[in-house]
Amino acid sequence: MAEAVISLRQLNITFGTHTVLDNIDLDVYKGETLAVLGPSGTGKSTVLRSMIGLLEPNGGQIFIQGEDVSGLDEDGWNRLRMKMGMVFQYSALFDFLTVGENVAFGLRQHTDKSNEEIQGIVTQMLELVGLPGTQDLYPAELSGGMKKRVGLARAIAVNPEIVLYDEPTAGLDPIMSRNISRLIKKTQEQLHVTSVLVTHDMQSAFYAADRVAMLYEGHIVAIGTAEEMKNSTNPIVKAFIEGREIKEQVIK
Repeated sequence: MAEAVISLRQLNITFGTHTVLDNIDLDVYKGETLAVLGPSGTGKSTVLRSMIGLLEPNGGQIFIQGEDVSGLDEDGWNRLRMKMGMVFQYSALFDFLTVGENVAFGLRQHTDKSNEEIQGIVTQMLELVGLPGTQDLYPAELSGGMKKRVGLARAIAVNPEIVLYDEPTAGLDPIMSRNISRLIKKTQEQLHVTSVLVTHDMQSAFYAADRVAMLYEGHIVAIGTAEEMKNSTNPIVKAFIEGREIKEQVIK
């Protein structure tokens, strides 16, 4: 059986009286890309934020590479985050830094690599995401799709074992969305990372992910390969795929 790199066990997160994640169980296996798919406001990004220690659960456990991270202090989380890359929904680039400086940011913060080594990695990462020769540009000079690709280059520059994507195709046209989905797949294949892709973009999830978990009203209602999800008889999955409104479906 494949090794679980991230495991959620009976994870419960509430905001006030609203339960966002309702005792969910989820495993992400070594080397796979798992997509967490669902309508807006269902708790997808909450799953991601809990995995990187930005949200403390109200109940349950999170295991990362076999380590129970419940109660980790900030130093402990920082140690774990060294193994993670995060691609933010809105790229989160530093406007006052060039593209090259943005990609190098984590390397300068967390490694003792020489400037020459860092420049070599930056060049390599920008080539990997299809942006060679853009080191001296500033974020304001980039399109939305280019910013997303720089965000990915920055995330993978530190050679992470885990990459987390928060709505990477949000706000992009269909062609650029497809390009980003291809990049996610290419990153997994070339760097052998374990990835979690949070998205409401069904086409991106089905293209880039090995498995897809459907999240609805704080529950994982189905999980499987893209093919299994497309053929699912679950009424919530069917309604989402067919673009129909999900009306008070019973969660089994």
